[in-house]
Amino acid sequence: QVQLVESGGGLVQAGDSLRLSCAASGRTFSTYAMGWFRQAPGKEREFVAAIRWGGGRTYYADSVKGRFTISRDNAKTTVYLQMNSLKPEDTAVYYCASRSGYYSGRDYSADELYNYWGQGTQVTVSS
Repeated sequence: QVQLVESGGGLVQAGDSLRLSCAASGRTFSTYAMGWFRQAPGKEREFVAAIRWGGGRTYYADSVKGRFTISRDNAKTTVYLQMNSLKPEDTAVYYCASRSGYYSGRDYSADELYNYWGQGTQVTVSS
């Protein structure tokens, strides 16, 4: 089992920045990738960004490309999401997700790819 704990959410104004953290614990040795998803009220959960644990290759949704940056700290088994130039439409609950085991595909946006999920952290961007 892998436990994921998100932190760093909050209320900010449009244009501000925020950094989310996701600390993983448990059987993290088999982690292949980690990702961030978000769910706004009344909407389906959507992919935000992902990172492969080995090599660090990153993947982004078009809506956040150029504004958000995903990174990892191998020693701390923590993944970060730096969010700049925030917009009101970025308001959502942000979830961290982890995949254990090898994945040969190129699409990291499907939530069924991930085995473990955090509880989520609220990000609210006011206009």
